[in-house]
Amino acid sequence: MASERILVVDDEPYVRTVISAMLEKAQYRPVLASNGLEALERLQADPPYDLVLSDIMMEGMDGMSLLDRLRETQPETPMVMVTAIHDVGVAISAIRKGAYDYLLKPFEKEQLLATVRRALEHRRLAQQNSMYQSNLEQLVAARTDMLRQAISDLERSYDITLEALGDALDLKDAETEGHSKRVTGYTVALARAMGLSPTDIRTIARGAFLHDIGKMAIPDAILLKPGRLDGDERSVMRDHCARGYQILSKIPYLREAAEIVYCHQEHFDGSGYPRGLKGEQIPLGARIFAVADTLDAITSDRPYRKANSFTAARKEIQRCAGTQFDPQVVDMYLNMPDVLWVDLRKEISQHARFSPFAYDGTGDEASN
Repeated sequence: MASERILVVDDEPYVRTVISAMLEKAQYRPVLASNGLEALERLQADPPYDLVLSDIMMEGMDGMSLLDRLRETQPETPMVMVTAIHDVGVAISAIRKGAYDYLLKPFEKEQLLATVRRALEHRRLAQQNSMYQSNLEQLVAARTDMLRQAISDLERSYDITLEALGDALDLKDAETEGHSKRVTGYTVALARAMGLSPTDIRTIARGAFLHDIGKMAIPDAILLKPGRLDGDERSVMRDHCARGYQILSKIPYLREAAEIVYCHQEHFDGSGYPRGLKGEQIPLGARIFAVADTLDAITSDRPYRKANSFTAARKEIQRCAGTQFDPQVVDMYLNMPDVLWVDLRKEISQHARFSPFAYDGTGDEASN
């Protein structure tokens, strides 16, 4: 049974009464207004209405002005214009401005009811479409969140695997135990200070953590040799950069990180290896890593010497700016206090579950 509320607007009482009677017999609920201003008051004070039937020519606010206001405030409510034959051009203009249809006076009951049914069906379909669009947007948003979470979980799974690889390398080369995590933490801190994006920082962190992965392919007789390496042995050891690149570049997820692994022993002045790259030929991540790597090397114990101070490391890194290191990276490092590196090293050493890929400088890494 129809129960839609229809606002009938006409300045002729007889016309309002006739239209109201026709609508009531069809089980609609008409509400009457004598002009545009009264109709606006009804629309504002007692919404919603399912349809507005309005005369065009009225004293005060006419039907065209009412149409403009209705489209602004309740664009989902259809409006049918009721007009005399000589106003048909105005009615067509109203349709162009957003009216649903028009009725010519005088009209028959069936004409009125057929137009009302079409207008209400139009409103119903528009509401269904709007609801469908809203539900579709919510579904897309939900699926997007699920996909984003799945990608995040997959990346985290990858990173856990990478951590296991780094830990395996540390077990093989006890001389540098913990080095991969420390140098990654230092590299990330420097990259953040230089304003790199989170995406770039994640890539650099993976490259820093896996920089020595190529040593897995170096014979133990060379890798674990207690004394100095001869020329041939040094040549084999230097090959770990290319070996690491070959291992990681086959993995699409690590292709960019592989470039850092390949270049982590290059020097800013071109005196490094394996390709003798110089300046900006070296990826920025590798240039940042070079400073972090030297910082950790100087401040860590080795079988042939004790760890030196962070102050000594600062002096050495400053001395090598422009030769071994990118001067801009060195400048950023020199602007960062030694206490930052001391605290970061302590945090990494105290928390066995420290994740180099979750490090963001907030101090919450151990819980990740």
